[in-house]
Amino acid sequence: MTEVVPAGDTKVESDTRPDLSTGDGDHERFAHYVLKDKIMDSAVNGTPMVALCGKVWVPSRDPKRFPVCPECKEIFESLPDGAG
Repeated sequence: MTEVVPAGDTKVESDTRPDLSTGDGDHERFAHYVLKDKIMDSAVNGTPMVALCGKVWVPSRDPKRFPVCPECKEIFESLPDGAG
């Protein structure tokens, strides 16, 4: 915990938290491709998922409301047929 002392006699304590961001935020605007067999586990147990593009998160929004991640799409389309 960091102590911040402003001008005057009042002390204010500030709780410093690490930045857990893993990128520029663009990942939050897209629906991502993941392994199909991991979807149910994530939905039931809250297990984090790893997208083809590398994003790790616990899904909580309807992916149909977002455009597909261009990086995931590019990777998916480069896979041999039947690999997805």
